[in-house]
Parts: sequence; structure tokens; C-alpha cells
Amino acid sequence: MQLKSSLMSGVAAGVLVALVAVNAAEAKTAKKSATPSAAAAQQAEIDDLRAQIQFLKDRLDEQAAISMQANAQVAKAQTDADAAKTQAAASAQVAQAAATEIKTIPAVVKTQVAAIKPPVSWTDSTVVSGRMYYNLSDIEQKTNGTRVAPSGLGFDVKRFYVGIDHKFNDTYSGNVTTDFNYNSTIGQTVVYIKKAYLQAKYSEAFTVQLGANELPWIPFMENIYGNRYVEQTLIDRAKYGTSSDWGVQALGKFGPKGMFNYDVAVIDGAGYKAPLRSKGVDVEGRFNVNIDKAVLAVGGYTGKLGKSVVGTTTFHTASRIDASAAWIDKNYRFGAEYFDATDWTNVTTAAADKSKGWSVFGTYNFAPKYAVFANYQWVEPSSIIKQSTRENYYNFGISYS
Repeated sequence: MQLKSSLMSGVAAGVLVALVAVNAAEAKTAKKSATPSAAAAQQAEIDDLRAQIQFLKDRLDEQAAISMQANAQVAKAQTDADAAKTQAAASAQVAQAAATEIKTIPAVVKTQVAAIKPPVSWTDSTVVSGRMYYNLSDIEQKTNGTRVAPSGLGFDVKRFYVGIDHKFNDTYSGNVTTDFNYNSTIGQTVVYIKKAYLQAKYSEAFTVQLGANELPWIPFMENIYGNRYVEQTLIDRAKYGTSSDWGVQALGKFGPKGMFNYDVAVIDGAGYKAPLRSKGVDVEGRFNVNIDKAVLAVGGYTGKLGKSVVGTTTFHTASRIDASAAWIDKNYRFGAEYFDATDWTNVTTAAADKSKGWSVFGTYNFAPKYAVFANYQWVEPSSIIKQSTRENYYNFGISYS
């Protein structure tokens, strides 16, 4: 564009010079009288100048046309560029809209799938579960220094539960759990009901259960102990309590992070295997405090143990005081349990008696799937009638999960 402008400027200057020269020549001709030959020469010079002027005008017109064409091409190119930018912006908007629409597809599909979901069934709120406690172990059992059954190596299935939980709504639910046991009298394995109850949970601090359910103390200690599949806890193994019974139960937790827990059961006292009608009811309770990793608990039991029935005379009321302390961490746990019982085996006899026992236990997870464990239990079944009787029980081993 700069070259064309310079060229056009030069042509215009040439035309101007030529016009000045022609005017000067015509003026000179008018002022002078010349000979015919001289006039002819001057006329020829003027004609030559006019021819040059015409040539320069033609060149000027030609350059103007070229300049106009170039300007038109530049304008067209600019227009095309603007159109391309507009099209690109429109394409980007379309692509963005498409991307946004694609992102909404999963939500739309989810909504549509939810819309065609089958009607709610009672099975949607029902859970069927199973749990087995088993071990491969060697037992050495002695009485007065003599080896007795069930000593030896064997595979033990301690428990095999099949449970059905159903939730009616956020407050009401129910549970049925079966268990099994080998009955030596008939020589067969018998399946029976371990739990069968309805529950009303009004809050974290207050839940009511009606039917056969876990009692406050033994299941609590099983959770603290952590090795129920190896052996029972102290009170359960020594037969100074049972893990489940028929009755009504109230439990809950309160305080910061639910650190205070309580559980009280009013039961028939005969255990979950023998629901019956008695002259009165038994009561078992527990209160525990969870402070960080420490768990401190006290509990107790009082009643006739299901023996206060029509046709049977009872002389005493059985009672038991419980206490435990434990420290539980993700890699280890250790604790201790103690009980003191009065007339536990003498409800229907005139003689009175007392019993007591304690245990210490611990588990250390030295690898993600491996742990070492140990448990020691000491029981004095009779502090009055058979003062010399003692039970010493212990187990230890390595577990793999």
C-alpha cells in the first residue's frame, strides 16, 4: 500500500508539472510573435506536453483503479475474517452447550431409572446374616491332676448364628436369630432360637426391646474380649450367667460422644432355651463409661434363676456383682473381669454359699492379619460348702483373620 501511494503521488506531481509547462508555453506563445516555423515548433512542443499529460492521467486512473481493487480485496478479507471469528465463536458456544448437556445425562438417566424403580417391598428393609465362631485347638483339661474329657485336638464350632433383621420404620424393628448346639442326650445337633424380639428405638438414649434378647453383661464382655470364637468369657464359661433370656429390656447411651451407656433387663431367669412362667422376675443391669480407649463397667443380677415356679420351693435369691476394666486400641486390647455371686447354685437348697472369680486377657495384632492372644480365668465355685475347690483356666495362641 505504501508503494502504490508513492507511485500515485509521483504521477500526480508529473501531471502538475506538465500542466504548468503547457500553461507557460501557451503564455509564451501569446506574448511573442514568432515565425511560422517557430510557431510550429512551439505547437509541437505543446502537443507533446499534452500527450504526456494524457499519459500521466491514464496512469493515474489506472493506479486509482488498482488502489480501489486492492482496498476492496482488503475490505473483503477483513469481512471474511470477521465472519470466520463469528462462526468460530458460534461453534464454541455450540460445543459448550453440548458439553453441558452431556454432563446432565447421568443425572437424567438416574432420575429416569428411579422413576421406573419397582414398588417398595418388605424385603428392602430386611437383612439376612450369618456368623460362625470356630477354631482348631488342643485342649488339656484336668480335675485333681487327672486328665479328663474334652482333652485333645479338635475342630470346635462354638456358635453358628443365622439372623433376620427387619426394619418397619425409623422407630420399630425386629430380629430373629437361630443358634445350634450338640445335645449329648439325643446325640444330635439341635437348632434353637437365640434371639427373637421387637424393638422400639425412640432415641439414642432410650430403646425398648421385648422378647428374647442379649442380656446386659455377657455379650458386652464378649465385645470387649474379642475372642469369643476361642472360648467363652469368665461368667459364661463358669455358668454364673447366660447371654440371652426372655423379657423386656431398656438400653441407651448419652453424654458427650455417647460416653455413658446403660442396659437393664427384666427377665424370667431361665435363659433363652427355656421360656417359662414363674412367680416373679429377675433383673440384670449394666452401666459403663467409655473414656477415650478405656472402658469401665459395673453390673449386677438378682433373682430366682427361673426356679420360682409352681410346685418348687426356693430358699434363696441368687445375686451377682460384676466389674470390668479394659483398654482397647486398633492394635491391642487388654482387660480384666471380676464377679462375686451369692447362692447362685443354692436357690432351691437350704444351705447358703458364695462364689467368685476373675480373669485377665489380652490381644496384640502384630501384623494386619495376625495376632497373639491369651486369657486366664480363676474361679472359686464354693467359698463356704467346698472351700478347697478351685478352677484355673487359660488359653493362648495365634490367630489369623
